[in-house]
Amino acid sequence: MEYRELYKKAEEMLDRSYAPFSNFRVGAALLAKNGQVFTGVNVENSSLGGTICAERTAMVKAISEGVREFEAIAIASSGGEAWPCGICRQFMKEFCDDDFVIIAGVDIDSIRTYTLPELLPEGFRL
Repeated sequence: MEYRELYKKAEEMLDRSYAPFSNFRVGAALLAKNGQVFTGVNVENSSLGGTICAERTAMVKAISEGVREFEAIAIASSGGEAWPCGICRQFMKEFCDDDFVIIAGVDIDSIRTYTLPELLPEGFRL
C-alpha cells in the first residue's frame, strides 16, 4: 500500500475521534505486514491520564486480533502535524522492527516519513 493511501485512511478517521477537552482530533492507520490495515482515533478522558492516542488504539486493535507484525503507520490530525508521543513510540518499539515507518504531515501533500529508530533512537525491549 502506498503511504499516501495509508495517510488518507488516517484522515478519514478524524471524525470518529473523541476529543472534547483538547479539540485536537487524531486518526491513525496501521499497515500490518500481512496487508491488513487497522485504524484508530484518540479517545480523551476527563482523568487525562486515561486518554489513549490514535496510534495505540490502532495497535491494540491489531494485537487483539492476533496481528503482531507491522510495516507502517500514518497519523493525521485536525491541527497540523501529529507525530507519536513518547509513550506511543515506546509502545511501537515493543512490536515493530527498525524498518517500521511512521508517516505524518499537515496534509496529504506534505507527508514526511521516518523510521522508528529515527524518532526513538534509544528505544528498548526487555
